[in-house]
Amino acid sequence: MELQAQEGRLIAAAGLCRVLVATAVPVERDAVAQACLSDSGIEVISAGVGPALAAASTASALTAAALKGEPYGLVVSAGIGGGFQPEAPVGSLVVADGIVAADLGAETAEGFVPVTELGFGAVRHEPPADLVRRAAEATGARTGAVLTVSTVTGTAARAAALRERHPTALAEAMEGFGVAEAAAAHGVPVLEIRAISNPVGPRDRAAWRIGDALAALTEGFGKLAPVLEGWNRHDS
Repeated sequence: MELQAQEGRLIAAAGLCRVLVATAVPVERDAVAQACLSDSGIEVISAGVGPALAAASTASALTAAALKGEPYGLVVSAGIGGGFQPEAPVGSLVVADGIVAADLGAETAEGFVPVTELGFGAVRHEPPADLVRRAAEATGARTGAVLTVSTVTGTAARAAALRERHPTALAEAMEGFGVAEAAAAHGVPVLEIRAISNPVGPRDRAAWRIGDALAALTEGFGKLAPVLEGWNRHDS
């Protein structure tokens, strides 16, 4: 523990950005960790599945770091997810230019109404545009909205409805908005990157390529790590 604290102080003294990467499950955490050196200033946690648990775990990690006097300068939501076809094929990477709570709102006779139109909260966080650009250039990722849902899409009809409401959406996952909410509460910028493991639409386990997506996540973070470490929010 003391060694980690010393590393944190050295990283801060060198002017490097301490980065917290929040994944959903251990296999995603391990895929990211394979690409990140222990002394790089990048720490990876398994925050849990779904926006609520991801938000709580991320907030706890941010609070603990701040109390130790070693705050993070950036939070990244990372993992695998579904891709809207044909723009985000299986095995590709997506960097979010918008992190959107796609099903936070109310169903009405006229259709879905986001919570913002009901007069509450927010449904979108926008990562720093310069960081999105650098991340995409480094990894070869596509950029677009990544939707956060509490129920994974399993039909063509719902996939079409989501794309109609969010025409720039490229991917769907379950944690990004929760991670972004925690980061925003601490005044820390956020980024989201997803490796595509399956098409968004009819649930077809045979079409999933989880191993390929995890490999893409590791490879992508190997290219992304130097961008994250050297990024300064004041550059944007």
